[in-house]
Amino acid sequence: MTKSLLLCLALLVPAAGCNRRPVNASPDGAVRELVERLRLVNGDPAAAKSAFELLSKRARGNLAERAQRYSAASGKTIAPEAMIVPSRFVVRFEPQRYAAQISGNHALVEIIGLGPDDRAQVACVFEDEAWRVDLPLPALPPVQVRPGNN
Repeated sequence: MTKSLLLCLALLVPAAGCNRRPVNASPDGAVRELVERLRLVNGDPAAAKSAFELLSKRARGNLAERAQRYSAASGKTIAPEAMIVPSRFVVRFEPQRYAAQISGNHALVEIIGLGPDDRAQVACVFEDEAWRVDLPLPALPPVQVRPGNN
């Protein structure tokens, strides 16, 4: 009887793990997880890749274009996630609460801290069956080509 009980438990444990919701099943969950992952980047390529995966297609595309331009100019190949610069994403305050307002495939997540000025809003978009953080990265200017370098 003990072997049967152990077998049942062994079969139930993996099934229980499958029921856990992904971190980006909600827009506030995606933002919360991105904040946590960005804290870990500090030059760690695996942490940068982990944070990169939570970004929208638009944000990932922007970083990929930046990486491609850097690689072309420097002669060194750089991964798009390496364009995430830790000093660019400094946490201004300690988040206490996350509140999402969802409108169709878009959401606005408000991050709320302890102080009256401790607030930030982060846009999200629902893509590929998950919520992604849509960071507002500046558009890149067109590549300028010198005359005669076609």
